[in-house]
Amino acid sequence: MNTIPRLFCIVAFAAIASSANAQLNIGLRTIQMKVGIYSIQAEVADSPDLREVGLMNRTSLPTNSGMLFIFEQKAGNCFWMKNTKLPLSIAFIADDGKIVNIEEMQADTTNNHCPKAPIRYALEMNKGWFSERVIVPGNTIQGLPKR
Repeated sequence: MNTIPRLFCIVAFAAIASSANAQLNIGLRTIQMKVGIYSIQAEVADSPDLREVGLMNRTSLPTNSGMLFIFEQKAGNCFWMKNTKLPLSIAFIADDGKIVNIEEMQADTTNNHCPKAPIRYALEMNKGWFSERVIVPGNTIQGLPKR
């Protein structure tokens, strides 16, 4: 068998896999959550380094997937979209799982988006995900990890 085509296939596969890993942040822990009848698979950003990177440089996000940010302390944790390539919606969530407020965020901007009350959790989804499903402040996110 000729090794050059085999080597080319291996190199091509490695390049595709590397690109996919960068896109999905394969190393992040994921959890299942629910709001109403909708299931969410969320990557967890629960350290300063993971929260700082968040969804930066991603070009897509599967429909019912998002990123859950978990903070050590309840506070007015604000978000911006620097180096974030896709528009997102963010739900700021109280300790009991109730959504405090939802903000729409434009890609690659530095506008602050802040909770209306101190929070420990924030969930980023594709822009419009919450409004398209009529999920509003006061609705409860189930399955939040306990701190």
